[in-house]
Amino acid sequence: MDRYLTPDDLAKSLRQDVHDGLTATPKTLPPKWFYDERGSELFERITALEEYYPTRREREILTARAPDVARLTGARTLLELGAGSGEKTRLLLDALAATLETYVPVDVSGDFLEGAAAALAADHPAITVRPVVADYERHLALLPGGERRLVAFLGGTLGNMPPAERVAFLGGIRATMRDGDALLVGADLVKDPARLVRAYDDAGGVTAEFDRNVLHVVNRELDADFDVDAFEHVAVWNAAEEWIEMRLRSTTDQRVRVGELDLDVDFDAGEEMRTEISAKFRPERLRTELASAGLSVTELWTDPAGDFSLTLAAPA
Repeated sequence: MDRYLTPDDLAKSLRQDVHDGLTATPKTLPPKWFYDERGSELFERITALEEYYPTRREREILTARAPDVARLTGARTLLELGAGSGEKTRLLLDALAATLETYVPVDVSGDFLEGAAAALAADHPAITVRPVVADYERHLALLPGGERRLVAFLGGTLGNMPPAERVAFLGGIRATMRDGDALLVGADLVKDPARLVRAYDDAGGVTAEFDRNVLHVVNRELDADFDVDAFEHVAVWNAAEEWIEMRLRSTTDQRVRVGELDLDVDFDAGEEMRTEISAKFRPERLRTELASAGLSVTELWTDPAGDFSLTLAAPA
């Protein structure tokens, strides 16, 4: 396993993100800090919820279109950013069996990644599995190359970035690509706002527990004293930006001490701290943003219900 990210790097990044977010107006915390072991388990539960359709819909598209991806790309190397458990990736690995030589899963969690990569390697012995512990937003230029490389960025994670950051990130991917390479990106589509809110605020409260998990992470890693039960989960549709915002709302006036930062933070009753955005797309917006990053759409597929999309793009 290659490592471009050490525990010290993660700790430094967490300190910086938490300091910057808690001293901003309004306050924010980045969603990447949801995903400790407990957070990853909670997200796996979320993906199985009736209200949370994106994972099912993306799997539907991959099931139907993975053979088309294989035919159009003939990929020899599959580089997956934010690989996670790799369950959906199996559909791509099976479809690409005739040409694929190397699979490179990239994630920030080394322990989680090691286990997932070992399972995939055992099931696909003809493929070299080369996991990389890295922050794909910082280490794009350091990630392994390879002939006819397919870069996969699934799960709708692109929507967690604001527009300018998205285009810059896509441009960073484009800068690493050569002729014959391709990008496969998953993106959730604009739909009924009430349905979108339900997907991020399920009746069973699993997403609320997931949202509040970031406070447990900060408490544990930075010697903070957040009263986790004094924050309630909120999901709202921002119609102007066409994204869902997840927030944590303080239920009382309170002061939080973050010992590792020597920082005291005041929250007013009712004050909301944003923890995630999840942008929803229209096909024309996807095409425009990809074009701005120097990428041309080869195919854009949706599930039969038109809920989710997979876009295959190549260097323009």
